[in-house]
Amino acid sequence: MQRIRLRYTKRGRLRFTSHRDFQRAFERALRRAEVPMAYSAGFTPHPKVSYANAAPTGTGSEAEYLEIALTAARDPEKLRILLDESLPTGLDVVDAVEARTSGLADRLTASVWELRLDGVDPADADRAVEAFNKADAVEVQRMAKNGVRTFDARAAVVQLETHSEPADRPTDQPCAILRLVVRHVTPAVRPDDVLSGLRAVADLAPPVPAAVTRLAQGLLDEETGTVTDPLAPDREAAQAPTTAEPAAAAKAPA
Repeated sequence: MQRIRLRYTKRGRLRFTSHRDFQRAFERALRRAEVPMAYSAGFTPHPKVSYANAAPTGTGSEAEYLEIALTAARDPEKLRILLDESLPTGLDVVDAVEARTSGLADRLTASVWELRLDGVDPADADRAVEAFNKADAVEVQRMAKNGVRTFDARAAVVQLETHSEPADRPTDQPCAILRLVVRHVTPAVRPDDVLSGLRAVADLAPPVPAAVTRLAQGLLDEETGTVTDPLAPDREAAQAPTTAEPAAAAKAPA
């Protein structure tokens, strides 16, 4: 059985698709592309697809991950192209590798998010970010299945800073861009929780909903605060020579 790991995006209007909507679209794409899927056992077999840490509905993403199991080997890049052509524009399969290591989900320990706050003056955003970063804790509330839950949104935030807006913007309306690196913890701290925290510590309230995009997710480098590519170990394993190859080379006549 071959396992393939894929990175896909949610762009444009497709950011508003739910995870269940994507699951249905992806299973249709598997059938259209005639992928030799492995299926679960039982009365209602399902294709073996493992989804990892999907982005919330309404947020865009450049870094969503899943893994599929096949009954016959396929070239990862050719498979990627077939699946990408079978999905609607906006749900784009942008990377594929053969799984040669274990624990993909264990390597998704943090995310990098971009928050676009239209109508917010960058100077106001700077002050709010400074107040948030200086706080020891920032309690926010979120409606959960069992009622309102209060938790600290500050502890999971590795980095929060403002970024400059491009100079050639088509409008003169103010806009603040925030870049957020957040650990994956329980309960999960989402970008909207951080926005609630900014409102709590600095009364920052964007006049329109923020446009939120996940730029990356992967293993957090604690020293640098950066998030690494979770598919890199599989690429490195594929490129590493097997132990048999050096032995064969040593025995080969000069």
